[in-house]
Amino acid sequence: MRPDSGRTRLSMCESLKITVCGAGAWGTAMALHCERQGLDTTLLARRTEQARSMAAERENKDYLPGYAFGPGLKVSDDLAAALSGADVIFMGVPSYALRDWCRRIARLDTGVLKPSALFVSLAKGLELETQKTPCEIIKDELPAAIVGSLSGPTFAGEVAAGKPTAMTLAFGDCLEGQIESLQNAVSGPNLRVYASRDLRGVELGGCLKNVYAVAAGCCQGLRLGDNALASLLTRAVAEMVRVGQALGASLETFYGLSGFGDLVATCHGDWSRNRTFGEELASGRTAAEIIESQKTAVEGYRTASAFHSICRRDGIDAPILDQVYQICYEAKPPMKALADLMSRDLKKE
Repeated sequence: MRPDSGRTRLSMCESLKITVCGAGAWGTAMALHCERQGLDTTLLARRTEQARSMAAERENKDYLPGYAFGPGLKVSDDLAAALSGADVIFMGVPSYALRDWCRRIARLDTGVLKPSALFVSLAKGLELETQKTPCEIIKDELPAAIVGSLSGPTFAGEVAAGKPTAMTLAFGDCLEGQIESLQNAVSGPNLRVYASRDLRGVELGGCLKNVYAVAAGCCQGLRLGDNALASLLTRAVAEMVRVGQALGASLETFYGLSGFGDLVATCHGDWSRNRTFGEELASGRTAAEIIESQKTAVEGYRTASAFHSICRRDGIDAPILDQVYQICYEAKPPMKALADLMSRDLKKE
């Protein structure tokens, strides 16, 4: 399955060399999209056997089956070769694997990485041990790197199929021309990219929405109805804003694609691993056994613990997040969590 190709608006963008680190579903979808844009694109797998399989079959049968690779998409497991001369390096790996990837990159010989290379995180989770965002992790290990985040309501299969999608690209310390160049390069007939300078807010929105998607899954798994789900999502947005602003983000960001937009998609999409995780919790399974059986990352599980620590440390009121933490880590029954939310002291909206 390969949608019609669409070329970028600016010819200068066609010379960009793109490397996508991580051959999971989302990393693969991003590589497919970039290749369709006419960009020099390499998909970098961690495992040699996976790279060989994808190169031979021209498809990622493990994580994104059914979507054929374009003729220009290169596949590699050679870190140095794939990153050599890359203008943009998309980090398409889960938050818990990001630091290890960055440490491997940091060990590369001097001269492999371009000093002007942009590192763009695709991850949406906090590191459990440090409570750091993906871009903070990258800066820890690669202090000289220019880092940003590409986030929004994105189901990998829909991006791979070329269905209409919009995202937010955020950088804190990048030159305006670099942001514009990448924005134009990635944008096309099927994907529209908006630029933002609120890197903190874009990252926090992408991380927080996964926690609330777990709550939405519990709500749906308990068959509580549309009224309950709508009320939950409304209060979740208010809580996202409160937590985000307390942690230095701009309010407006949470009403955009990387906040409210991603929350709506993740809480409703049948493809959402976090929502499905919540549904399974509602069925009576424990978080530990669900996680053990998963092949792919459930970012909301680890991120709930990280945000719970942050909110306790900083005195941030986040009752929904707190209940998700108790369900995941203290085996609290989801129905009891709902009862506790409903019985909180009444207040103005």
